[in-house]
This record gives sequence, structure tokens and C-alpha cells, in this order.
Amino acid sequence: MFSKVLIANRGEIALRIIRACQEMGVATVAVHSTADADAMHVRMADESVCIGPPSSMQSYLSIPAIISACEITGADAIHPGYGFLSENANFVQIVEDHDLKFIGPTADHINQMGDKITAKGTMRRLGVPCVPGSDGGVADIAEAHRISDEMGFPVIVKATAGGGGRGMRLAATKADLDSAFSGARSEAKAAFGNDEVYIEKYLTLPRHIEIQVFGDGKGKAVHLGERDCSLQRRHQKVFEEAPGPSIDAETRARIGKTCADAVAAINYAGAGTIEFLYENGEFFFIEMNTRLQVEHPVTEAIFGVDLVQEQIRVAAGEPMSFSQEDLTIRGHAIEVRINAERLPNFVPCPGKITTFHAPGGLGVRMDSALYDGYSIPPYYDSLIGKLIVHGPNREAALARLKRALGEFIVDGVETTTPLFHALLEEDAVKTGNYDIHWLEHWLEAHK
Repeated sequence: MFSKVLIANRGEIALRIIRACQEMGVATVAVHSTADADAMHVRMADESVCIGPPSSMQSYLSIPAIISACEITGADAIHPGYGFLSENANFVQIVEDHDLKFIGPTADHINQMGDKITAKGTMRRLGVPCVPGSDGGVADIAEAHRISDEMGFPVIVKATAGGGGRGMRLAATKADLDSAFSGARSEAKAAFGNDEVYIEKYLTLPRHIEIQVFGDGKGKAVHLGERDCSLQRRHQKVFEEAPGPSIDAETRARIGKTCADAVAAINYAGAGTIEFLYENGEFFFIEMNTRLQVEHPVTEAIFGVDLVQEQIRVAAGEPMSFSQEDLTIRGHAIEVRINAERLPNFVPCPGKITTFHAPGGLGVRMDSALYDGYSIPPYYDSLIGKLIVHGPNREAALARLKRALGEFIVDGVETTTPLFHALLEEDAVKTGNYDIHWLEHWLEAHK
């Protein structure tokens, strides 16, 4: 086992990793920018190192600073959390070149899944169902028209290096394709430094279903069911639940085994998520995230496992602590992402927290780095907390979520909490009868 783990992240996910390490008896190192000197993850870690000014590029994305922090503190492993450098294959290679252990998959696997065209080809080869579309990057508008005419409209143009909803444009009709193609390329170039795009058939009313997988890096892998993440705004998830309201046990077992077999075949190590669009009983692969997901707590809740501790064990060369036969779903879990944002336009709202009270009680978990007097800096993502509830069934989980939201108090900044109070009154949310477009339409109707 590792003696000391450096957490190359901040906020609630850094706290999450620190807590897992503490329970395993592993020492921790927090890194922080000058803007995060008073952050909770800095206070809770055994050691801390300032790695730069507020800018992410000069701190949390600075590979030399993070490696130096390891050398200064004697850390022998790095956990990247999510975001920042978590899916940066170059970072993984540099970590390994310095005789340190990266708690996550190999650089090769990150590269393989980081390019969406390569990932799609790999998954198709491994028997995972994929969305119909171009076999690779689309060179020019003439090729875009040929492919789109063959598939039929609507189609969606996507950046091969995309993420977070950037570099994506919908072409509902042939007349829309020219502007969608040029717009996606321009945004992709600006966001990722790579203007290559590909084209997929646009599904009309799909759900966003993701399968949690975990591999030992030696040809063994399991799946931990699915999460439904269909309630999204601008391709950003806001409400996640497990198991999915639209997935039955037979379907879950079938797609789960397909995904577990796929990652086992490539000797994948650690946690990963295979994401699908799901429509009319069919799954269509869209991407694989080679890291821990923001919404991993709902999976932990229904299976009673600690995915972060499992990541650490496998990275240290230990065997997985559970097999597929050990994994049984118990109840239902829901997570809502609470941001420091001003509604209705979701404008970031940094500032000083004057009062913070986390909800509690049976089946309630609050992952947050807030405390009374903390000042939310304006330099990073506006996520300030994740409220997770677990109940014996979906109805009980929804009731528990409503109760917990009523207990949650944050004064000093505005948050997106009122959004969830409103959503819980909607029949579509109560019944689980929604798709990836539902929330956007709802928000438009409630401006």
C-alpha cells in the first residue's frame, strides 16, 4: 500500500479522497493555489503545498509544480480526482517517469478513449453498440453532406477532442449543416486546439445512461450498474440517479456485462464510465470517461462500496475487493449538483459564506468543501456541493431529497437549490419520465 498520496485537485473531490485515505491509514498531501490557502481540503490533509497563483494553468494544471510537490513531501502516488489533469495522458506518463504511481488508468488507455473517434472504433471492435456516424474525422463540408445525406437528418457535429458540451452543433436539416460544421470546428479549435470533427446521427428523445465499470488491470473487470444522467442543462448534468428508472434487471445485466467484458479485454485498471444514449430499448455508445465521475456517490450508495478506496487498492497492486457476484443493488439513490449560481440565468455567484448548514439524517450525504466564513473564489467551477440521498426505493429517495433540500442552508451567495425544489414538483421528475432535452425545455418555459 502507498505511504502517502498527493491529491492533485481541490474542493469537494479533494476532501472525498482525503477521507478515503484516512480510513485506509494512508497519509495525504493537499496542493492548492494561493486563492485556496484557506480551503477545507488544505485544512484536512496531513500536509499541504502551495503550487501557484489562482489561475488553474499556473497551479492545478501545472505538471512541474505538482511533481515538485510530490518530491518535496515524499508522496509516492497521485490521485487526480476529476477534471484538471485527471484525463491527461501526458501527465500520467510524466508521473510514471518520476517513479510515482498514478491512481487511475494507463496513459495508453486515456489516449485510446480521449479521442472520441478512436474510442468509438475501439468500442465497436469490442462489441459495444455505437451511434451511427462517420468512421473518423470529417475532412470538409462536401464529405459532411455526403455522410449526413446517407444517414438522414437530424445529425450532430462533434469535436473529436470535445467535452463539456463544447464543439457540438446540431443540424436539424440539410440547410443547417454548413453553419453547424463550421461552428463546431471553430469552437473545437478555440477550446481544444484541435478542429477535427465527426458526425453522428442525432437521436430525438434519448436518455443519458452511463455504466460504471471497474477493472484490475489484469484482465478482470466488473460493472456496477447504471446511472441515469438525463436531466442536463447545456450538456452539463445536474441530477443523477441510480438505478435508472427506465432500465430493467435483464437490460442492466446485458449492457453491464458487455461493458465489463470490453474493459477486461483491454486490461483496463481502475474506475471508468461508459456513456450511452438510450432510446427505444437500444444503447448507443458516445464516450468513455477514464476517471472517477462527479456522480459516483449514487453508485456507492446502492452497492455499499467505496470506489475511491478501490481505486487506491488496485493502483497499489492489490486485488479488487469485490467480484461481480458480490454486487447487489440495494434501494435507490439520487444526487443533485448545487452550484453557486444566480438563477434564472445560472450566472456564477462567488462570495463569502455567512451561514452554512448541511442536511443530515438517515440516507443523506453531503459532499461539500463549504464552511462558515469561507470565500468561494471566482477562478474555478461553480460547483459547491453534491447532495446525495439513498432510500429503499425511488419514491422514498425523492421524499428524502425534498426533506434534505429543505434543511440545506447557504447564506452569502445565491445557489441553484431553488431549481431542485421546483423540479421535485414536476410529474416528469416524480415518475422518472424524462429525456436529455426535458430540462432545457422546462427551463425555457419557466424563464
